[in-house]
Amino acid sequence: MNRFGYMLGVSGPLMLLAGSCVGDSSRQAEETTDVAVIQPLPSPTPTSDPQPAPLPEPEPVGPSTFVFNGELTQGGWMRGQAPGGTVSATIGGQSLELDSEGRFFAAFDRDAGTGTSLVARLRDGRTIESPLAISPRKWNIERVNLARNRGGASEAFMRRRRPELAQINAARKVDADSTGWSQDFIWPVTGRISGRFGNQRIYAGVPGSYHSGIDIATGRTGTPYVAPADGVVTLATPQPFSLEGYLLIIDHGMGLNSAFLHNSKIVVKQGDVVKKGQYIGNIGSTGSATGPHLHWSLKWHDRRLDPLLFTGPMN
Repeated sequence: MNRFGYMLGVSGPLMLLAGSCVGDSSRQAEETTDVAVIQPLPSPTPTSDPQPAPLPEPEPVGPSTFVFNGELTQGGWMRGQAPGGTVSATIGGQSLELDSEGRFFAAFDRDAGTGTSLVARLRDGRTIESPLAISPRKWNIERVNLARNRGGASEAFMRRRRPELAQINAARKVDADSTGWSQDFIWPVTGRISGRFGNQRIYAGVPGSYHSGIDIATGRTGTPYVAPADGVVTLATPQPFSLEGYLLIIDHGMGLNSAFLHNSKIVVKQGDVVKKGQYIGNIGSTGSATGPHLHWSLKWHDRRLDPLLFTGPMN
């Protein structure tokens, strides 16, 4: 072969080899260029959960002291509202029931003392005290110079009487869901007042029981009468009791209840909800009664109250 051809022959394979080297180097550069170096991310620094800011104490709703009105006298009553923020309240050491607005009812027995206090314990630990003056009353006292029969009731009578007293006590302990206590009471019937609250006889120096309610005489059996305020019937006897005759008890809420004695007929039943002015029974002379009349009595827990102080004078 000539010289030119020899160089072609030799250089051909060299060029191929060189081309092969260039190609590898290029791929290597591309591979080097395309590879990404991944660095590990730093671990997050642990942090505690943020605590929510405490909510501010709600402002007490209500007056800054006791607010009340009523008849602050023996046999009387009061309605009122406790100071804002009150968690419990008492009158003369007895617990008061408060409604959702802090309102309450309280009353004073026929023989209550002339002074007592309202006390409220507040949410912040403070106490608020409000002294009360209870005015005394003069009662109609009749003195009889004869000794009362001290033999007492017979066992035969007490066997009948004990179950009656148990029913009466149970009915008076019912705490009905009623707001009748907050209403202005009306007379259940009009007529002649033949017996007043608080009247009492003293037999040869020994006091007898005082009259625990008010008697309204109408002159005839069957006169209808109505509820003096809203309430729930807690007792309506199907048979006459030994002393009370046909007896009806209505709870007005907050521990206040009415009893109606000597009925000739009761037209409501235990558990009924009655409204102020609703017809509930007829006057009679059942039980220990000498003539047709309605004996109406009011109690707040164990305290006997004067119905006349709830209604005002009869028109």
